[in-house]
Amino acid sequence: MVMVAGLGFRAQCNVASLRAALNAALSAALDATQQAHGPASTPGMPINLNALATAADKASHPALLQLAAELQLPITPVNLPQLASQAATPSTHVPARYGAHSVAEAAALAAAAMTVQALPVKAQLLTPRCTSPDRLATAAIAFSENIQP
Repeated sequence: MVMVAGLGFRAQCNVASLRAALNAALSAALDATQQAHGPASTPGMPINLNALATAADKASHPALLQLAAELQLPITPVNLPQLASQAATPSTHVPARYGAHSVAEAAALAAAAMTVQALPVKAQLLTPRCTSPDRLATAAIAFSENIQP
């Protein structure tokens, strides 16, 4: 299984904003996995991310680079057509160039599908986007697995 955190953020975002959104998404993802596996699942079991993802034109933002370095995770840049083609939550706050829907969700879905080398692959959201308290960043977690023929 491949797990990717998608991040959407405004230009004035800082690493604390990204970290807060990511922590909220990871917490929601942990809750979702424990609900899916019932009370027998291991409490506190971490969500192991394989990468961070965002729109290609945001991939070199200093706050994102700092977060990726801290977490020792690669950044997967997602091009605009791939973002626009994802089934993500619509957002009136997101510019049309990003498909007018959640950049965090779209980036997570696109990157999770790209990361798996074997085909066919299906990516889906583990959690919808979570927003940082200052509303400058969002994060969502997606996963993908090989589909058995």
